[in-house]
Amino acid sequence: MLQALKDLKATGRRLILVTGRQLNDLKNAFPEFGVFDAIVAENGALVFNPATLEQEIIGSPPPAGFFDLLAKSKIPYEKGQVIVSTWMPYERILLDAIQRSGLEHQVIFNKNAVMVLPPAVNKATGLHKALFALNISEHNAVAVGDAENDNAMLSAVECSIAVQNALPHVKQAADWTTTHPASDGVLELIGDLLHDDLVQIDRQLFRHFLQLGTEIDGLPFKVSPFGTNILIAGSSGSGKTTMTAAFLEKLCGNNYQFCLIDPEGDYLDLDGALTIGDSKQAPSIDEIIQVLTLPNENVVVCALAIPFKDRPVFFKTC
Repeated sequence: MLQALKDLKATGRRLILVTGRQLNDLKNAFPEFGVFDAIVAENGALVFNPATLEQEIIGSPPPAGFFDLLAKSKIPYEKGQVIVSTWMPYERILLDAIQRSGLEHQVIFNKNAVMVLPPAVNKATGLHKALFALNISEHNAVAVGDAENDNAMLSAVECSIAVQNALPHVKQAADWTTTHPASDGVLELIGDLLHDDLVQIDRQLFRHFLQLGTEIDGLPFKVSPFGTNILIAGSSGSGKTTMTAAFLEKLCGNNYQFCLIDPEGDYLDLDGALTIGDSKQAPSIDEIIQVLTLPNENVVVCALAIPFKDRPVFFKTC
């Protein structure tokens, strides 16, 4: 497994480990943790950078009164920096302690493991923090999992993978399921990434398709946000600009990044995008590239100040 991870990382991809384990337990179980660019531990409550050894805590642990109730119940449990974990069948005792303590904390399952975490803290929120630090969007991420606590993470990424022995509902929700179980399934996924970057399952990634309207038969008309060429044609005043703006709003609303070349200044006030250039100042290529390195930023490139004779052919309009 370690060599496969190194091979994958050697291609320029980034590796993030997302786990319900406490960080120290993980370090002891996998001393080669430095192969990862980031580690999300405690089921999303802790983000760790192996290169700098810096860590960020997300949320707060329950108060002392909560642990007093657990001590009285005499159930076994483990306490991390934020997470509190035990095993089935003690979940009802945890729920009772949460209620009696007046907390909003949640109970999350990982097969037979039971975890208590602050509200809205899960693997997806921790992964988002780690990806943001690396300037990567969830739409450029592939995640693999097998249990209930993976659901939020698998829903958040563009491509979700379940290993063959995953829980049935996890496999049902995933975009693709490996033919091998557990770690062998992860090795299978790595092999397919190295072979063709998962081209063979591209047609199955319709979960994030964007609806632009309806077909004549009333069915939704959807397009892939990736690798799609769309021609919007029509006479003057027919709504081409409005249609384009609506499509960009769909992209923005679903957190897809876009860069729009605007030769006529039709989109300078577009919400959710930074305009570079104006009628007097030509856009700077370096500034455009710098902004686009941030996955949560969109750019409208205003070409009004570029002399028409100097514009690339694709700037010209009829």
